[in-house]
Amino acid sequence: MSGSKNGRVIETRYAAQKGNGAGVVNRRARQRALAIGIVDGRERGEPLAELKELLRTAGVATAGVATQQRQKPDPDRYFGRGRLEELKAQIEADGANLVACDDELLPRQERNLESALGVPVIDRTAVILDIFADHAHSAEGKLQVELAQLEYNMARMRGLWTHLERLGAGRIDGGIGTRGPGESQIETDRRLARNRIAELRRRLRRTERNRGVMRAERERSQIPRVALAGYTNAGKSTLLNALTGAEVGVANRLFETLDPTTRSFELSGRDYLLTDTVGFIEKLPHQLVEAFKATLEETTLADLIVHVVDASETEERRMVDMHAVDEVLEEIGAGDKPRLLVLNKADLLDEDERHEVAIAHPDAVLVSALTGEGLEELRERIERAFAETLTEVELLIPYSQGGRLHELHEVAGELERTDRADGVLVHARVPSAELHRFTDLAVA
Repeated sequence: MSGSKNGRVIETRYAAQKGNGAGVVNRRARQRALAIGIVDGRERGEPLAELKELLRTAGVATAGVATQQRQKPDPDRYFGRGRLEELKAQIEADGANLVACDDELLPRQERNLESALGVPVIDRTAVILDIFADHAHSAEGKLQVELAQLEYNMARMRGLWTHLERLGAGRIDGGIGTRGPGESQIETDRRLARNRIAELRRRLRRTERNRGVMRAERERSQIPRVALAGYTNAGKSTLLNALTGAEVGVANRLFETLDPTTRSFELSGRDYLLTDTVGFIEKLPHQLVEAFKATLEETTLADLIVHVVDASETEERRMVDMHAVDEVLEEIGAGDKPRLLVLNKADLLDEDERHEVAIAHPDAVLVSALTGEGLEELRERIERAFAETLTEVELLIPYSQGGRLHELHEVAGELERTDRADGVLVHARVPSAELHRFTDLAVA
């Protein structure tokens, strides 16, 4: 799966409905979606706001919004029968040629909706997969996206060969002549998909082993690790660039950063590793969390999580975003990690808004990754968070063991040293977990 235009979920499903794969890209540019969803009256903020932003990121215009208040979706049609008739009229009135659902649809719900409404229907997971396909750049990211797409489509196969073609079936040994006696087209499709899924999982395991070797090297060096976590589009990549001098691509789109990026930076002579990972959203489909556990694992292995929040949002929206991040962190096993709350985009706030934010989040650091405001305080807070794990020691390093001095500098950063006749007397702050490496040098 290359992530190219012809491989994306929304446009391929749209083309399949039209019965012709030609002109997909041009048609996709004219896609106008009616966003639909179930509400129960407890929602905070604008209904379906996140779905509309997902559609915008996927390059699809939102023609209108339709909701139905009920406790749970209809198991066969998502909306009730009566509401579907109203939807047909709204689709025509709004000029929509696509329906996008805010929840993940069961295959029968999707089929029944398409039959009743007469236009293609996609769900939240399909939209997210479409975005992921466009934003994955690393080999591992592309494998993860393809695996998630195949698993998603397995339950939705209707005998169409084209879905395997777009998901990389061209790389599977087989094709014409591979069907056994009496084997139907859909059985062949599913068999090929299962084979491809098995192959992808093998390749991902190999990639994970390679990453494990690199991770072990980092762990041996005992460099403190900081992970940026937050709602997608909160400005994590811009913050990574500001703190480390990296040049990670940024844009005003959801999931702009999909592949994890790790860069080093220095505080008081000590090196730190800073990792930017995929952003979180509300109702992130469980299978996507599963597919991207390898990517999200960087967050679980961090010593400190910097939770980045968009300060320019309303307080209500901020709380929704923070809750979404908390839920995913809990799901991936990082719920108990030490955290530092950072409110980004301070440059978009006026004085009154700054005051309100300070009252609502007194322990947070207010920064602007774009202008540099607050970054010095953020560096100090990160350093302070790790300082609690340090122990002050006084060591005497013989001149004949100069390599030990370099080893100490790697784990302790800046050193206070005094040259004596019998060696170098060093006063340092060493991570408690590393003290055992230097006990033979301790001054009595």
